[in-house]
Amino acid sequence: MATYTLPELPYDYSALAPVISPEIIELHHDKHHAAYVKGANDTLEQLAEARDKDAWGSINGLEKNLAFHLSGHILHSIYWHNMTGDGGGEPLEKDGVGELADAIAESFGSFAKLKAQLTKAAATTQGSGWGVLAYEPVSGRLIVEQVYDHQGNVGQGSVPVLVFDAWEHAFYLQYKNQKVDFIEAMWQVVNWQDVAKRYASAKERANNLLLAP
Repeated sequence: MATYTLPELPYDYSALAPVISPEIIELHHDKHHAAYVKGANDTLEQLAEARDKDAWGSINGLEKNLAFHLSGHILHSIYWHNMTGDGGGEPLEKDGVGELADAIAESFGSFAKLKAQLTKAAATTQGSGWGVLAYEPVSGRLIVEQVYDHQGNVGQGSVPVLVFDAWEHAFYLQYKNQKVDFIEAMWQVVNWQDVAKRYASAKERANNLLLAP
């Protein structure tokens, strides 16, 4: 039995239109995300074979493949839930996400400053990658990360709570080469309820990362 499975979408293909077209959602989830799930499972099998045969000539490539496919699977699994057709706007206390709103203000100065930094980080990622809002447990603050591919340039232990997919397959059919337009539009579908839950969960588990001497 496969270790990883493709999760179902929490909405239908048209739920995020017009920000993201149904065609993109279908291809992105059913083809691209599915490929990362398959890649992770295939790599685990190849690593098991290497252990059985004590054949380690391809270990570097296999470990890199596992990180790439597994991180792609995890980030996409977060991505789908980070969005909703009823989302967007700014996280506010009246909407039940006051703790997240306070953390954003403390870490970035204001929501507007977070939005500017995360938009720029996602839109200018070299090649393929992600813009990520993450909880950093050592400082207890929120940070923005510019993730190359799916796994590069990430602070160890940081927990993604909001992710913007900046790979071309996420937007090209609709936005062509205007990546920044896609990232700007993404703010219209952010599911702040989901982001707030992820922030609260990450904060609750923060003390498990580093054990006191």
